[in-house]
Amino acid sequence: MKVLVIGGGAREHALAWKLAQSEQVDEVVVSPGNGGTAREPGCRNAAASSVPDWLALAQREDVDLTVVGPENPLADGLVDSFRAAGFPVVGPTRAAAQLESSKDFAKAFMTRHGIPTAAYATFTDAAAAHAYVDAQGAPIVVKADGLAAGKGVVVAQTAAEAHAAIDAMLAGNSLGSAGARVVIEGFLTGEEASFIVVAHGEQVVAFASSQDHKRLKDGDEGPNTGGMGAYSPAPVITVEMHQRVMDEVIRPALRGMVADGTPFTGFLYAGLMIGDDGRIGVLEFNCRMGDPETQPILMRYGGDFALLMLHAAHGTLHLADPDWDPRPALGVVLAAAGYPESPRKGDAIAGLPADNDNLHVFHAGTTLGDDDQLRTSGGRVLTVTALGNDLRDAARRAYAAADSIVFEGRQMRRDIGHRALDRR
Repeated sequence: MKVLVIGGGAREHALAWKLAQSEQVDEVVVSPGNGGTAREPGCRNAAASSVPDWLALAQREDVDLTVVGPENPLADGLVDSFRAAGFPVVGPTRAAAQLESSKDFAKAFMTRHGIPTAAYATFTDAAAAHAYVDAQGAPIVVKADGLAAGKGVVVAQTAAEAHAAIDAMLAGNSLGSAGARVVIEGFLTGEEASFIVVAHGEQVVAFASSQDHKRLKDGDEGPNTGGMGAYSPAPVITVEMHQRVMDEVIRPALRGMVADGTPFTGFLYAGLMIGDDGRIGVLEFNCRMGDPETQPILMRYGGDFALLMLHAAHGTLHLADPDWDPRPALGVVLAAAGYPESPRKGDAIAGLPADNDNLHVFHAGTTLGDDDQLRTSGGRVLTVTALGNDLRDAARRAYAAADSIVFEGRQMRRDIGHRALDRR
């Protein structure tokens, strides 16, 4: 069969790579793709950047299955359009995707269905938002209601930081329509983890747990980014905690979506805070696989991923039988000069290691020129991902490969996995 993967980041490269390994898949078309997917065996790129263009591509290519990577096409109603045209697709409808596209929708949903999360209030008026911060105090979290490409969350350690975020979003229009409404919520303490499942209504298959690193610099310093690295599994998600997350977060969310008339299909990502006392708090829901979490998760997936996606599209997940490599995996992001504020493009990339069964370099912000020269084209450029006998071994392999890659102004954290390694 022919599979279409929507998106052009490292997450989509990983999805395409894993789908192409299936004996059932003849070809994976990645749209728009990147320099890595252009080179990936069994894959090719196809230009498109809107729902009508992607639907026309699916019709022209006569695809058998579509897997959606990023959030914007989901919020734009891609799944609705594809289903109306008779194309099997993995992803939520526009209505269900509000779990990610509107923070206010998600918080109200969690409150309504008894899913544990921090107390919150929503504002469009800056003066009211400032008064709320003054009343609540800090630390406190200010979030843009809409999609903001990972830049819409400010974890304010002081009231002054929160007031500045409110002014930037509501008064300064720094995030456009995404920040025209803000959600202000309580600050949860503990250890973060990413818990991702694929669902169809109330049918669900959980992926291996993971944990990412949002800050740009070592020691979790510097500005927030889309993610500078991740590893799987996350030790904080024990066998017992895994079951609790399913019982207290995932299943109530899926039941709630059905009850509200918007059954959820596709990937559901719960960003969790696990307190020292074992309490679970949901920081956010995303309606997609995480990036960079997808890369180490799929390095560990040992089953036929295309078959799992077919079950997800057709509502037969109860027949799925996922298989996991017991070894941990770790991915290190290499970012462009100037990221995240103003990433530079056009720098030549050299020194890429050869991929093998235990190491893969997933591309994001790369382009492949007519001269076969890879160049940077975005903020996060590559995710170097490795399997290891233990997490320290996975980190050693990933960093050894990452150190061989050269481009001007390369940025890379040196402590991915530190929470798990410190725990041990």
